[in-house]
Amino acid sequence: MDPLALSAIGIGGMFLLIALHVPIGFAMGIAGIIGVGVVIGWGPAISLLKTEPSAVISNRDLAVIPLFLLMGSFATAAGLSSDLYRLAYAFVGHRRGGLAMSTIGGCAGFGAICGSSLATAATMTRVALPEMLKRQYSPQLATGCIAAGGTLGMLIPPSVIMVLYAVLTEQFVITLFVAAIIPGLVAVLFHLFAIAAYVRYAPDAGPAGPRMPWEERLEVFRQSWGVVFLAFVVSGGIYGGIFTVAEAAAVGASLAFLFTVQRRRLTWPILKEVLRETASSTGLIYLIIIGAHIFSYFIALSELPHSMIAAIKVLDLHPMVVMFALYVVYLILGSVFDTIAAMVITLPFVFPLILDLGFDPIWFGVINVMVIEIGLITPPIGMNVFVLQGVARDIPINTVYRGIVPFLVVDLMRLVVLTVFPGLALWLPTVLEFPM
Repeated sequence: MDPLALSAIGIGGMFLLIALHVPIGFAMGIAGIIGVGVVIGWGPAISLLKTEPSAVISNRDLAVIPLFLLMGSFATAAGLSSDLYRLAYAFVGHRRGGLAMSTIGGCAGFGAICGSSLATAATMTRVALPEMLKRQYSPQLATGCIAAGGTLGMLIPPSVIMVLYAVLTEQFVITLFVAAIIPGLVAVLFHLFAIAAYVRYAPDAGPAGPRMPWEERLEVFRQSWGVVFLAFVVSGGIYGGIFTVAEAAAVGASLAFLFTVQRRRLTWPILKEVLRETASSTGLIYLIIIGAHIFSYFIALSELPHSMIAAIKVLDLHPMVVMFALYVVYLILGSVFDTIAAMVITLPFVFPLILDLGFDPIWFGVINVMVIEIGLITPPIGMNVFVLQGVARDIPINTVYRGIVPFLVVDLMRLVVLTVFPGLALWLPTVLEFPM
């Protein structure tokens, strides 16, 4: 069978299974096994059910995923997200739109601890939305900044999705973390600019709060030392060469657990919920990875990447044209699927194309995460929008969509800036001499 026809049938079958509500990991695995069976025989295809799960479960690089998830769950149980929000508000809450700016800062900080965009959006909805509405913020600005700020969860390192990208593409994970630092700061600055522009156009949308005296600010900082310490130990340990990523994840999970105990918030129901949530998320991620490996094997055998590369060379398209076409695809996928699914479904045939076009794999890792995250707030779906609306059921979903418009505009501007100036992602790893 023609490789393009075979791979098209395989990809179409996978999406059909997903449409029938088959879990994504199973859908990719089934499509991959059937495809491999057609190409090289059913014996090798069935053997993948033994070799791939074993390889994934024994992969030490993936051990950081459950540890980071456990750290985020314990941090939430300990109330560190609330501390982070109060700390940000203490310093900028007196400005017009200050609570919204505090929310962006809280999302960035909690995202660095939690590593999940959906979890960040859900947590900050509970923490920040009531405070903003109580202070007469417009529902559009309040919900828009939370949904947009939640997208920072996977970009601000350490990030679970970047660990996954590093494993699937065989890149050095710490280099990816370092490469994401400046783009992450740029994302925060662009979101703050969107809020400043919003309240300048509509001053009543984000009224200024009372200025907090420095004595109270220092007291809030003292009370919030735990979240600052946790972020400093984990991030500082990684970038300072004190810990490996796995060791940093283990230390972070242990510290978050100790904070939960120290604050007397560790009860049996909370402990069971934290462990259940971590085990459930870890199992789901590992299942997706196993399915992705099997599907990748089929895609490689079908020679789809080589056929795509050859077709693009025949069309003689400029690499940037191809890249922006991929952006459109990823925005659509990001609005429908969660971040991990959108990444693992496409990497088997997109990554070889990226390398052939001459793009840097580290830069593309940052861009890949960024564009899928933007998809999380892209209408007509946008997973973050639905998560927020699910937590705040009294807010109409159309209100949330109107609120994300300015943030979506600056996010697309940021994507263009990082595309035109790839050095924003590559400069820091080069200066610090991390392997590229």
